[in-house]
Formats: sequence, C-alpha cells, structure tokens
Amino acid sequence: MKIVGITSCPAGLAHTPMAAKALEKAGQKLGIEVRIEQQGSLGQVHKLLPLEIKNADFVLLATDQKIIDQERFNDKKQIRVNIATCIKAPEAVLQKCIQAVKEV
Repeated sequence: MKIVGITSCPAGLAHTPMAAKALEKAGQKLGIEVRIEQQGSLGQVHKLLPLEIKNADFVLLATDQKIIDQERFNDKKQIRVNIATCIKAPEAVLQKCIQAVKEV
C-alpha cells in the first residue's frame, strides 16, 4: 500500500511539518509507505514526483485550504481531512485511507 499526500496550513511552519511527520511515522508503524509533500509559506517542501503519484494507491489531502497543483491528483481516489486530525490521530487517518482503497 502506498499513500501520498499533502499537508498544508496557512503559515506552513508548525502544523504542516508536524502532520507530515506524524503520518509518515504512523505509516511505518502500520507497514505502509507514506510520502507527504508539505505546502506553506516556504512553498512546496519534499515535492511529490509524478511517478510517486502515479504509483500511489491513495491520496490524502490534510488541509483546510487550497493546495498547489491539486490537479496532479485528479485521477486518484482521495480524501480531504483537517490537518489537526493528522497530528492527533494519524493512524486513524491512515486506516480511513486503507479502508477507502479496499472499498474500490
């Protein structure tokens, strides 16, 4: 299972990297590959490569705002969640993604 995603908050200085780190750590614990691009005042950090997006099973958008280049994910199954949820309960968020993939 491969999940790619975006974390983004208005400033992009605290919650954005905290959520990305929490999701990647939870992915390791669950035995799934998670790769997160961070968007904020610094622009795009750890930008997802087209091949990573193509090979992903699912896209997670952890943001309450517009993201850069969202059309990259148009042909992928995806969900949008509040970024704070990813910090508080990253495993639950990833489980929700896994369940959505299984429902296809």
